[in-house]
Amino acid sequence: MSQFDGYEKATFAGGCFWCIEPAFEELDGVVEAITGYAGGAEEDANYYAVVSGKTGHREAVEVFYDPQKVQYEDLLKVFWRQIDPTDAGGQFTDRGSGYKTAIYYHNESQRVLAQKSKDDLIMSGKFDKPIVTEVLPFSTFFPAEDDHQGYYKKRALHYQLYKAGSGREGFINENWYKN
Repeated sequence: MSQFDGYEKATFAGGCFWCIEPAFEELDGVVEAITGYAGGAEEDANYYAVVSGKTGHREAVEVFYDPQKVQYEDLLKVFWRQIDPTDAGGQFTDRGSGYKTAIYYHNESQRVLAQKSKDDLIMSGKFDKPIVTEVLPFSTFFPAEDDHQGYYKKRALHYQLYKAGSGREGFINENWYKN
């Protein structure tokens, strides 16, 4: 029996997992957001193997949530507003396949909702470049090492400097929250 029994699960790859974890953890109805590695074909993953690009995994966050308090569609909205969905080579200063964006669906309902959210973003005309974030079937997830869990709390100053210095914070403010 898992501590997350009775909750729904969603998995998102948004580049650096340090930077997308807090957006989900701060959302009412999210029980836990766990940083880790999703997607690859290897039977295990760790930070150095993933950033080398050899495993096929991407840095990701596995989100456990109470569907009575927050809907999957809300998680999708939060996800899109943490990334540059037009960047096919990674996210901001983090480059390579381990930092590419994806929504990993766990069931048909998630697939339909994720694809609809991507199609809606495309149709909105918000970005001049193509939306390259993939919608993929969930296959694997390996939790990241302990020092990566809750990094934004453990090393708050370093996290804030990294988020700003990487260009993510400026992009988010300019593209998602500027009037």
